[in-house]
Amino acid sequence: MKSKTKKHSERKKMSHTWKHDRAAENIDKRIKDVESVKIVDYVRDTDLESIPTAKAYKVDGVHLYADILNLEDMLHCTDFEGETCHKRTLRFLNQHFRAVDRILNKTDAKRVDFHNQRLHALISKPYNTQTGAEAARVNRAVAIAQLVIDVLKQTGDSDEHIPDAKVRVGIDSGRALAVNNGRNGYREPLFLGEPANQAAKIANGGASGIFLTNAARKAIGLDSLEQPAKTALTREEIEACQDKAALDVTAQTIVSEWEKDMENNPIGAFQFSRHTPPFRTMDIPSLTPANSRRQEAISIYADIDGFTNYVNRHIDDRPEDVVKALHVIRAELERVLTSDFDGRRIRFIGDCIHGLLCEGTAQTTDIEETIRSGTLCAGALRSSFDLALEKLGDNGVDTEGLGLAIGFEYGFMAVSRLGIKGGRVRCAVSRGVLASEREQMGCTGVQTAIGQAAYDNAPDEIKKLFGSNRKKSDLDYDAANAGQAEQTQKAESRQGGGLLRSAAPAAAAGGFSFPAKAAGPSKKPASFA
Repeated sequence: MKSKTKKHSERKKMSHTWKHDRAAENIDKRIKDVESVKIVDYVRDTDLESIPTAKAYKVDGVHLYADILNLEDMLHCTDFEGETCHKRTLRFLNQHFRAVDRILNKTDAKRVDFHNQRLHALISKPYNTQTGAEAARVNRAVAIAQLVIDVLKQTGDSDEHIPDAKVRVGIDSGRALAVNNGRNGYREPLFLGEPANQAAKIANGGASGIFLTNAARKAIGLDSLEQPAKTALTREEIEACQDKAALDVTAQTIVSEWEKDMENNPIGAFQFSRHTPPFRTMDIPSLTPANSRRQEAISIYADIDGFTNYVNRHIDDRPEDVVKALHVIRAELERVLTSDFDGRRIRFIGDCIHGLLCEGTAQTTDIEETIRSGTLCAGALRSSFDLALEKLGDNGVDTEGLGLAIGFEYGFMAVSRLGIKGGRVRCAVSRGVLASEREQMGCTGVQTAIGQAAYDNAPDEIKKLFGSNRKKSDLDYDAANAGQAEQTQKAESRQGGGLLRSAAPAAAAGGFSFPAKAAGPSKKPASFA
C-alpha cells in the first residue's frame, strides 16, 4: 500500500495547477444552478437557514456588528506565538461567544455569523407591516448592543488569564438580500447590501461604544452627523432606546445563566495536533477544543471588491444578477482553493472567502513550497474570477465594477470550533490570519498582497515577483507561474545545470513550478519559531 506522503506527492503532480478548460466547465455548471432565480419579500418568520441556491429574500432589518477590540492583544499575550497564546485566545473567544449567543437567543435576534472577533446579528422584528417598525428595530438593536457590552465586561476569567472583552458595536438599518451562505452541509444566511456593509464598517476600529450610521440615527429621530463613526451614543441616548425596547432580560440574568452553563458544560483544555497535508482533508466538523489543529500554513483571503455598490445598484432593479454572480464566483473560488490547490475553506465571510493551505508532512511544514503554493493559488483565484466574470457576461449578467482583492500570509494557524455540541462554529485564528486579512483589505480589486512573514520566508523568485512593496497588480495564474519558473531557470543556469536540469523549468511552466530538487521539508527556519 502506498504511503500517505507518496499518495499526496502523486496527487500534487496532477493538482496545484490551474486549467482554463477545467475552470470553464465548472463555471458553466454553476451558471446552470442559477438559471432561474426567485426573489421574494421577507414578511414573516421564515426559516433563513436553508435558503435554496436559486432563491433570495429582500429583508428590511437592522444589522448589528460587534467587534471585540482586544483580540489582537490576546494573540500578543506572549512574545512568542506558541501554543499558550493560541490556547488563551481560543478560550477567550469561546467564553465570549457562548455569552453573546445566549443574549441573541434571549432577545429574538438572529446570529448571522461569528468570525473570530466579529459578530454579525440581524434584528428583523417587528416587520414593516407594523407602524414604527424601523424605529422599534433600531431601539431594540441598541438595547441588545448595550447588553452585549455589559455582559462581556463580566465574562473573563483571571484564573485562566482571560480578560473581559472590549467591544465596539456598529448598527445600520435598511434593505438587504438574504441568500444561502456556504456549501456541503455548512449553510447559513448571508445578507448582501448596504446595511450589513455599513454596520461592519462603523464597527471597525477605534474606541469602544455603540455607533449608529446616519440611516439608523434618522430612524430613531437623532440628528445626522458628518462622521458618525467618531461619535458614540451618549448614556442618555442609550437609556432612551432601552426604555423603548423594554427587553425582558438583564445582564445579570445572562451572566448567571452563562456561569451555570460554563459549570455544566466546561470548555475543557485546548489540545493541538498537526494535520497531515493536504489541508483539503481536514475534517473541521469533527474538531473540538481537545481535538484542535495547529501548524505553520498559509492563510488567504479573497474578497469581491465593489460588491456592496454592485448590490445597491441591482437590489431593486435586477436582484437576480446579484444571486447569480455571488453563487458562481464563490463556488469557483472555493473549487480553486480546495480542488486545484488542496487547501481548505474555513468559511465564507459575506462576499469573501477565507482558506488555509499547507505543504509538507505530518511532522514538518515545507515553508518555501507552502509559500509557492499560496502564490500560485492566489494567481489561480484571479484567473478563475476573471473567467467567471466573462462567462457571466456572456449569459447576460451585469458584473460591471467587480474586482478581486487578495491577501495571504504565512505563520502558525490554530483551527478549532467554538461553542457547545450542537451549536459550534468553526474558527481559525492567529497573528497570520489577522495579517492576511489586513493585506487583503489594503488591496484594490486588481491587487494581490503577500504578508511580511511570507515575503521574508519566500524564495527569491517570489520576492522579485511581488517587489519590495509586497503587492502585485493583475497577478493571474500565468503571471504567477511564469514569474516563478523564470527565476528558477535563471538560478539553475547560474549553478551550471546540464540538459536534464535546464529542461525542468520548461516542463514546470505547464504546471506547478517547483525548483528541481529532491522533495522534502525545507530546512530554512521560519520567522515564527
